[in-house]
Amino acid sequence: MSRQQPDTIHENEQAESTVGAAGRDLLTLGTVFAALVLFVGTGGPVVTHSVAALAGSGVASDTLLVPAFLLNVALIIFGWRRYRDLMSEVRVRRGAEEQARLLAQIDPLTGCLNRRSIGPATDVLIADAASRGEVVAFVMLDMDNFKQVNDVNGHAAGDSLLHEAAARIQRHLPGDALLARIGGDEFACVVPFAPGQPESIDRLTETLIEAVAKPIAHHDTALETTISAGVSRSDADGARHDAQTLLHMADIAMYHAKNRGRNRHFWFEPDMESELRVRNELESGIRRGLACGEFVPYYEKQMNLATGELVGFEMLARWNSPTLGVVGPEIFIPVAEEIGLIAQLSESLIQQALIDARSWDPRLTLSVNISPLQLRDPWFAQKILKLLVECNFPPSRFEIEITETCLHDNIGLVRTLITSLKNQGIRVSLDDFGTGYSSLSQLRALPFDQIKIDRSFVISLPGNKENATIVQSIAALGEGLGLPVTVEGVENETVLRELSQFGTFKVQGYLYGHPEPAARVATELAQLNLLLEPGEQTELPSSKPVTDAPKTANG
Repeated sequence: MSRQQPDTIHENEQAESTVGAAGRDLLTLGTVFAALVLFVGTGGPVVTHSVAALAGSGVASDTLLVPAFLLNVALIIFGWRRYRDLMSEVRVRRGAEEQARLLAQIDPLTGCLNRRSIGPATDVLIADAASRGEVVAFVMLDMDNFKQVNDVNGHAAGDSLLHEAAARIQRHLPGDALLARIGGDEFACVVPFAPGQPESIDRLTETLIEAVAKPIAHHDTALETTISAGVSRSDADGARHDAQTLLHMADIAMYHAKNRGRNRHFWFEPDMESELRVRNELESGIRRGLACGEFVPYYEKQMNLATGELVGFEMLARWNSPTLGVVGPEIFIPVAEEIGLIAQLSESLIQQALIDARSWDPRLTLSVNISPLQLRDPWFAQKILKLLVECNFPPSRFEIEITETCLHDNIGLVRTLITSLKNQGIRVSLDDFGTGYSSLSQLRALPFDQIKIDRSFVISLPGNKENATIVQSIAALGEGLGLPVTVEGVENETVLRELSQFGTFKVQGYLYGHPEPAARVATELAQLNLLLEPGEQTELPSSKPVTDAPKTANG
């Protein structure tokens, strides 16, 4: 397989160095040749006369010719040695220059081309393919979760994974294709193909994805990874694109594949670039918004179905963006999780919410959703308690909602965290119940205080017998296990009447009002005489010391 193309810059540098060395070689060789001519011209008479003079049968040579003769001998000896040293120096330098050229072009770990050399090589391949009536596909391959392999198994395992992945990719590429490692866990393949047969590149890319996904043995460990791929073509939109443009387009398509679930590939489309630009603007906006306090808590009412009384609020995050307006959590929470800012974002939101709720009537509770990522922290319970202490908020009025999908990450760690939270007086709810795969044994093993029925089962209740049966079954299950049930998505009187047939619930939804900011909630509570005067705020009972640590939670 062809993997290397001439590097013009290095060849020019090497040529210049070789010309200089050759010039020095010729000068030295010319000096030796001149000395030999003088030696031949003067050596015969000098040697003959000198031997005859020593034998007493002749006249001694001219006193000037003898030193000239000896000087010629010295020039020949030293000149030849210098010429031999120069030749050795040139061989060493040429070897070093060749090694430097290879290092500049080749990735030492995998033997592939590197980022510096893939560009010129691709441009050459594009020109060659065009002369044959073909075009070129640029395939960007990125390993999914490679950092996790490095962190868990060590960098030696990561190197082994990269080396074997490169070998597998190389085995499936056609002979005229190029392969390069252009980043830590990123590879690029450049493959010529007939313009009307892009499906051949689809088949090749799927083959590469399957090949890399097979386990790789490293000592006693089986390393596994998948790859996401983006593909661009040199004749996209009827133009002839160069290597840098192809890399840019394939990179965008690769990120699109990652955002669509990973372990797949996509061809570049112009809309993807706009999508990536929006994503980058979101990331920048989130970072800026955190620093500027643009993220604020909103509150949705929770009502007692039987009495119609207000019993508490659920905190919902909102982003007051100066450019986008009020943005819902479904937009920014996933991005904040991916860029590692969910803990910082949650800290800001829950701190504001605890301060707001501290002035509410003590009968009102505050519930907060937690990101699954935060439950991976074994110190999560201590961090939540630290927040409560700092904000002087009673744990008995605070409730954490854990989504059902969290139970499948690490059931042992989740059990420990729930127990720690309950030991401090914090209530824990299982959110979105019915959408995941919780078993009855998990519900019995985990000490939840209540379960919440996902709104997807509720909003379509009128006329939907299947969802009505699910809601009724969950209500019966909660009653049997002694777990109160909260119902989300109550948006009209029809849903409310149907729910009342199944039991007594805590309900929330647009029927009771949309989520509102703290100032508007405070005004409504004041009208209902449910807002404390500043001097009436309850003090938090003394609590156990908490280790100083970053605070995390998700609203």
